Amino acid sequence: MTSNLDGRNAVVFGVANKRSIAWAIAQGLHKAGAKLAITYQNERLEQEAKDLILSLPGAEAFMCDVSKDEEIDQLFGELKRRYGKLHALVHSVAFAPAEELKVDFVNTTREGFRIAHDISVYSLVSLARAAAPLMEDGGSIITMTYYGAERVVPRYNVMGVAKAALECTVRYLAYDLGKHNIRVNAISAGPIKTLAARGISDFSEMLKAHAERAPLKRNVDVNEIGATGVFLASDASSGITGEVIYVDCGYNIMGF
Repeated sequence: MTSNLDGRNAVVFGVANKRSIAWAIAQGLHKAGAKLAITYQNERLEQEAKDLILSLPGAEAFMCDVSKDEEIDQLFGELKRRYGKLHALVHSVAFAPAEELKVDFVNTTREGFRIAHDISVYSLVSLARAAAPLMEDGGSIITMTYYGAERVVPRYNVMGVAKAALECTVRYLAYDLGKHNIRVNAISAGPIKTLAARGISDFSEMLKAHAERAPLKRNVDVNEIGATGVFLASDASSGITGEVIYVDCGYNIMGF
């Protein structure tokens, strides 16, 4: 089996700018032959995101706020009209209010906790539910997680708890959708300089620590994450579901 995606349709959520992990995966899917629908969140991000998305020949741009069910329903109705079927979905969406990442976790607010889980976790459930009827031939759903789901990363706070919930959600969705030949997996990436990473205190120190401790003695390149996304979207990973795939230069295997 190969990672050729000719004739496949994919939708990618989470493109904000050229540094987005979602963008790296989208580029990989496009290179592998997939026809792409790529979403951006709102009008504020529209210009930069659309310019980026439309730079990929054949890719189409759509606005969708994943915290709004009516926008999700509208989008998937449009995807069904335009493409008929879907074969892959990439969920690269996560958010917590910035102030929740600056205080001790014990001071997490009820509203901050709710927002982090709604946008970072429940959105995967709602997108999977909407996508499943379009995956008539089976398919692959891919989300993004981080090692902070398993171990304490200071100041990652409520996002770590949300990522833990996301990884559990992957397993339950994999069970529910497996009978439809739909696979659900997560990529646990090492730290990457993305727009979202700017909200994490001492992020530069995190990068330094990862490079020093990882067996490969470096940080992961975003294109390596993109390549893993292509693998998980393709038939080359047809026997893999419910898993967390680490792309972090081996950092996760280290005890200290």
